[in-house]
Amino acid sequence: MTKPFIIFDIWADFGHFKKYYTTSSPLTFSIPPRTAIIGLVSAIIGLDKNEYLSLMTKDKADIAIRIISPIKKIRISQNLINTKDWFWTPVKRGTHEPRTQVRFEYLKEPKFRIYFSHLDEKIYRLLKENLKSHKSFYTPCLGLSELIADFKFIDEVSADKSYNKDFFNICSVIPLDILEEIDFSQPNRKYFKERIPIEMLPGRIVPEYREVIYEINGNPIRAKVNNALVLENKDVIVTL
Repeated sequence: MTKPFIIFDIWADFGHFKKYYTTSSPLTFSIPPRTAIIGLVSAIIGLDKNEYLSLMTKDKADIAIRIISPIKKIRISQNLINTKDWFWTPVKRGTHEPRTQVRFEYLKEPKFRIYFSHLDEKIYRLLKENLKSHKSFYTPCLGLSELIADFKFIDEVSADKSYNKDFFNICSVIPLDILEEIDFSQPNRKYFKERIPIEMLPGRIVPEYREVIYEINGNPIRAKVNNALVLENKDVIVTL
């Protein structure tokens, strides 16, 4: 059974997807988690923030993420309003400093390719139309509202699921729980893994995380997995 996929690129000057275990010095995931992608798609098509989480669950939306630009990170010190005292004031008063400096970690010049499919034809069609006409209902961003992003429609293709255990050159991020084997003989590869949020419930409760592996420069990973999707354009992906 074939399934249609929309392919589009998303990029910005900077990106930040805060890791859940960081506090005073926010660190960022190297790739946008699935939860960030569903927020981005919902912003483009205009889904309400109180409903989009229930409309973008794994049983309804298939999402794969490909690294286009090599992963680069930079740390920038930012002045934030100091809210530690019992009162708030933007000026120095006694020992109260009006600002506190925090070092943020950012992705530098990030660019990703998103593969998206949805059971709801209305949601799927609206996303395709908005991407093609370069329109969005809300301003798209890469993590933080001030990190405004741009996007571009690439293609629409069909996909066939493959269950054989042959090696594929997989161009997307791969969840470790479905990975069978990696061909480490491929030259010039740097593999990293991260634990990212996958699903989010109303109230920003995250019931599921998955460990994923990726090649930091965006090169395909030659590997065996148990449910690869072979696209019409010859890309091989794995959904999150």
